[in-house]
Amino acid sequence: MTLRIDESAQVTLTEKLGVDIDAELLGLALTHRSFAYENGGIPHNERLEFLGDSVLGLAITALLYERYPDAPEGVLAKRRASVVSTVALADVARTIGLGAHLKLGRGEEQTGGRDKDSILADATEAIFGAVFLSAGRAEADALVLRLVAPLLDDPARYGAAVDPKTSVQELAARLGVDPPSYAITSEGPDHDRRFTAVVTVGDHHASGSGTSKKQAEMAAALQLWRAMDQEGRA
Repeated sequence: MTLRIDESAQVTLTEKLGVDIDAELLGLALTHRSFAYENGGIPHNERLEFLGDSVLGLAITALLYERYPDAPEGVLAKRRASVVSTVALADVARTIGLGAHLKLGRGEEQTGGRDKDSILADATEAIFGAVFLSAGRAEADALVLRLVAPLLDDPARYGAAVDPKTSVQELAARLGVDPPSYAITSEGPDHDRRFTAVVTVGDHHASGSGTSKKQAEMAAALQLWRAMDQEGRA
């Protein structure tokens, strides 16, 4: 099976990315392992994700090193963590409508996989990897900076996204309500378990998902913090 996406869809996506990508590499970057499994074990995007993670990390690390020449290593690490997290990359994916282009298996399709933070974040990293192979490091770095670097200017993300569970706990204390409570559910086989967390603070609720309980709880906490921030409560 040739891993390509519809030509018109490819044009739309590459226009949003602002870079030309080899059609087969782009198709591979958008192929989730659930789709690959249902289609005879064809290649999927996890190798590109592995590469893209390094492309992302190096580009952001170099930017931070240059932008904050007097910042100690600990501060730089926290700033980097705030924009390379699963939740942050999922937000990037949503800004370019990446979910609509994903190739998912039936199970993921039925359970909202096109908007799952973990799937969107992985695909975003795979895109970075595909651009690195297709257009070179300079273009890959430029794409990372266009899509991800603007998140560094969001002060709320720097605080809450680095440690959303602590931020939500502090918020509950300020509001004078009980500490956050988390309810966890899971689905899927042991080798591909997906977790969903629902966090409650007072009469406010939010959910998040991930490949571990901790990741799901952090995603839910950040979603709740954002919602309450928009209401002026955070």
